[in-house]
Amino acid sequence: MGRAAEILGVSAAFLRSLGAAKLIEPQRSNGGHRRYSRYQLRLAARARELVDQGTALEAACRIIILEDQLAEALRINNSRDRPADQ
Repeated sequence: MGRAAEILGVSAAFLRSLGAAKLIEPQRSNGGHRRYSRYQLRLAARARELVDQGTALEAACRIIILEDQLAEALRINNSRDRPADQ
C-alpha cells in the first residue's frame, strides 16, 4: 500500500477510503499486504483528480463507476457494429 500511495501522491488513508467506498478492493498478499492492479491504480488516480477539484469522495467514486460503465457499454456497442469478418 505504501508504494501505491507514493506512486499516486496520496496517503495510505486515502487508498483505504477508496476501499471503504467500494471503488477498489485490492488483493492481499500472503502477509496481508494490499496489492493494487494497474487498473485499480488508474481508478485511484482519477479519484484523486476529482477530489483535488473539490468533489466529495463518495461523489467522485460514483462518477468513476459511471465513467467506467459508459466506457464498457461503448466498447460493447462498437464491437457489435463491426462486421463479423473483421
